[in-house]
Amino acid sequence: MKEKKLGNFPRLWASPAEAVFFIAGILFVIGTINVFSASFVLGGQLFRDGYFFLTRHLISFAVGFVAMLAAAVIDYRKIRRGWLLLAILAVVGLLVAVHFMGVEANGARRWLNLGGFTFQPSELAKLTAIIVTAAYLGAQLDRGRPVSLKSWPIAVSVVLGVFVLKQPDMGTAAVIVGLSLVLYILAGIPKQELYALALGGAGMTVYLVYAAAYRAERIWAWLDPWAYQQTSGYQTVQSLLAIGSGGLFGSGLGMGASKFHYLPEAHTDFAFAVLCQEMGFMGAVVVLLLLGALAWYGLQIASKAPDGYGFFLAAGVTTLVVGQAVGNIAMVSGVVPVTGVPLPFISFGGTSLIVNCAAIGLLISVGRRTTAKVFQPGSRSTPASRSRLKLVK
Repeated sequence: MKEKKLGNFPRLWASPAEAVFFIAGILFVIGTINVFSASFVLGGQLFRDGYFFLTRHLISFAVGFVAMLAAAVIDYRKIRRGWLLLAILAVVGLLVAVHFMGVEANGARRWLNLGGFTFQPSELAKLTAIIVTAAYLGAQLDRGRPVSLKSWPIAVSVVLGVFVLKQPDMGTAAVIVGLSLVLYILAGIPKQELYALALGGAGMTVYLVYAAAYRAERIWAWLDPWAYQQTSGYQTVQSLLAIGSGGLFGSGLGMGASKFHYLPEAHTDFAFAVLCQEMGFMGAVVVLLLLGALAWYGLQIASKAPDGYGFFLAAGVTTLVVGQAVGNIAMVSGVVPVTGVPLPFISFGGTSLIVNCAAIGLLISVGRRTTAKVFQPGSRSTPASRSRLKLVK
């Protein structure tokens, strides 16, 4: 009888695609518990229904789960040319509709009312920017052509970002353009363009921050939130108090005090603060580990993609989900200014949840068609020279 090796642990899943599916599911379960705990007080007071936000959260997930399955089943390589043009026109049309017919809340016009449910087109613009950029860059590298910022996907991302900035929503606009730029940097743009991008990005950030008085005030409140704790720094101060009061194991589910009108947007942008207060440091660590695992398996899928399109699509989706999570947690912790970026699968937000589910579906679609050969960005490869695709059951 052979002795078992100590390092021979059982595998939790058969492939990175399966790992992504289950990790996203675990994050959704944690997020659903947190959304209900953070919103039942507000739902009871505004709508006399403590389950109001939970019900809408579950409905959004049902729609998102269907979108995830559809995206996972189809071949991502079929989403090109005509489909890309249709997606761009649809998103631009929705953003224009927001400008004229959008629902206004908290001084911003970002939503469309669809039969009692609100829809935020800017969330869809994030995924559209990734798909458009990935399709272009993948084709360029597969054909051995140089990559430059002077190309049409950058123009599309900038146009989408400008529409979103007009709502106004500087945080989401920066995410849309930033996602496209990250993929260009991965593709290997010339050093001159990289330096120009760094200088231009810094200058544009400073200009946009001081172009509106409320943005500049947010920066000062970020540097010293306690000096603005009754105005612009109120959310940050209350968020830090909620996180600090959680301790090691938290106050218990439903027992946090922040939801009782101490912390604004407790169930949306600042949902992580409620999670830390009620689940403690250990709950926060679990979420961080899950996000780290999602990033790891997403990059594994990208590295073994059968073509450039798959590589950039998987890398873009991973950046979308994990990057937004890192940005939200940094915002809630006071590391970066308040930007209004949600925490994927944890924060309440119907459109965000649906789009993130669809994005995970695209990542699974790439994962189901991975090859044994590691894809190298910038190297020339043709379909005939690649190994045969190995579909994961």
